[in-house]
Amino acid sequence: MKVAIYPGSFDPFTYGHKNIIERGVQVFDRVIVAVAHNTSKKTVFSVEERVQILNEVFKDRDDVQVDYFEGLLVEYIKRMGTNIVLRGMRTVSDFEFEMQMALANKTLSSELETVFMVTDSEFSHISSSVIKEVISLNGSASHMVPEIVEKRLREKLLKR
Repeated sequence: MKVAIYPGSFDPFTYGHKNIIERGVQVFDRVIVAVAHNTSKKTVFSVEERVQILNEVFKDRDDVQVDYFEGLLVEYIKRMGTNIVLRGMRTVSDFEFEMQMALANKTLSSELETVFMVTDSEFSHISSSVIKEVISLNGSASHMVPEIVEKRLREKLLKR
């Protein structure tokens, strides 16, 4: 069984992320969406909230598993018994960052393979900062994020 780990902060989870996951399960038997716990990054949602949201979005999918990790991605991947990292890219700047990360991970674990998937063009403009700004200004992000994400973002950002 080919299992890919799709790591990220997912703060917030977007239709671009969903696009990569749904296409990923066409290539791999299962995709584990691994929410990164990064204490140096200021997030809107806690790790637990992000995991809960993702579980809700993928509740009807047996081929998508939601988990979280802390520490080095290569160590998490080894614990999960796979060697495949799935990464989505929207822009050239994404490619530069992702290439650096893939090479660093490969240095830490030579068995690791990173598979890059380009987000469908209809999602290439979506970023967490754009979504947060739209919601903060009371706009609609329904074309950028699942309904549960927009609802939870409104609860968090508009009560400040």
